[in-house]
Amino acid sequence: MDELREEAVSSYSKAHPDGLPVGGGWVPCADSAPVVFPFDGSVVGHAPVGTVDHARQALDAAEKVFKEVAGLGAGRKRALLIAVHDALAERAAELEELLVLETGKPLVDCRTEVARTLTTWVAAAEEVARTHGETVPLDLQPLGEGMVGYWTRRPAGVVIGIAGFNYPLLLASHKLAPALAAGCPIILKPAPNTPLATLWAVHLIRKALAAQGIDPSAVQLVTGGVDVGETLVADPRAAVVSFTGSAAVGHRIARAAAPRKAVLELGSNTGFIVAADAVVADAVDAVLRGGFYANGQACISIQRIVLEEPIAAEFERALLARLGEVTVGDPRSPGTRVAPVINEASAQRILRWIDAARQRGARVLAGGALEGRSVQPTVMADVPADSELWCEEIFGPVVCLQTVPDIDAAIALVNQSRYGLQAGIFTKSLPTAFRAVDELEAGGVVVNEIPGFRSDIMPYGGVKDSGIGREGPRFAIEEFTVTRMAMIRP
Repeated sequence: MDELREEAVSSYSKAHPDGLPVGGGWVPCADSAPVVFPFDGSVVGHAPVGTVDHARQALDAAEKVFKEVAGLGAGRKRALLIAVHDALAERAAELEELLVLETGKPLVDCRTEVARTLTTWVAAAEEVARTHGETVPLDLQPLGEGMVGYWTRRPAGVVIGIAGFNYPLLLASHKLAPALAAGCPIILKPAPNTPLATLWAVHLIRKALAAQGIDPSAVQLVTGGVDVGETLVADPRAAVVSFTGSAAVGHRIARAAAPRKAVLELGSNTGFIVAADAVVADAVDAVLRGGFYANGQACISIQRIVLEEPIAAEFERALLARLGEVTVGDPRSPGTRVAPVINEASAQRILRWIDAARQRGARVLAGGALEGRSVQPTVMADVPADSELWCEEIFGPVVCLQTVPDIDAAIALVNQSRYGLQAGIFTKSLPTAFRAVDELEAGGVVVNEIPGFRSDIMPYGGVKDSGIGREGPRFAIEEFTVTRMAMIRP
């Protein structure tokens, strides 16, 4: 495994020039910061640390290149997006290994991330040909008689993309690819913990831009702290801000960006209902797959499991009997399913939340402690509804069980949350399934599959404090464009 690590680090260090991709080239940075492998605390590499001046330079360059990018024809944009896909696909295995090292996610999850990234770029290429408008019958009113009306979609302007640490390459791609498909220059700010794979990807994208005869300033990347993010978001030249991260930060970004558009994909505490008529073994399998992947650091991983009373005891027994299938270990091993979360501070926060719930009467059915650096796969029961473990986003390998008398109570309990990204239900009843789709307050409702299911072409986003706006290439392109109405009297 150490050999794999050395290969990945070596590939990254030779992958692109030093500094940050700002303007048409790479600008130097006075400072750098170590990127740490969460599994053992060793240094994977050093990432450049950007400044407010870098952010301003990037905004200047994006403003200058806007007309060029906005004027690209559909054929050139499609060719560019396919070229980026091909460049990333050629480096897929190396990107997987680098993602394991900087995120600490198990290899199986990093392979999924890269595969989904490639799908996203192809899907964006396909959507280029579907970005169109409609005619409008202006003669519906007397003043419009004899007139021709139609609307088109035009690029909104400079996009600021801010990605989370848990799926850095995929989340970045859900901003980069639609922005280019829409004809918008984009400035990307990756999470400080996980910038390496994204830096490499942006270098490959800029090479593809140059090969297509397009100014590389169309895609830029700036790292740095809160001051860098605030500079990018608050600048009036930023037409759209697309952010993936916590609700608290998302709220601040929305206020800073106003009145310009903010697309916010924020956190959640995903509810998962197991109805009395569900196939319990299938529901348990879904929890094993959907509660612990990516070390539990996924916005739509299962957190709150709501059990109808007739099957609650059976479900609990079956889950605990199979929990050993969730292997804790080195994330570089193909068999590992849980490894350390992103850093020690996050692990200690999770343990504090577990202990606080325990002190208030919650039962720890399994786990609840560290195994090496990893938080063990943990199952809790009877967690107080106002505890952080239940009402906030855990972002770790912890699931909480709660028993309710019937489906009415189950739906009500899931909806008693300030979040609403996705929710799930297992049931054999078609009326119950449709009722869940109609009544669960979430951006997506998954029936008889993990609520962490996401197709990269579907509209993805939440309600309430889980955000506003939708991702998925078709829907992100709509977010990154504005309608322009033409009203013509021949």
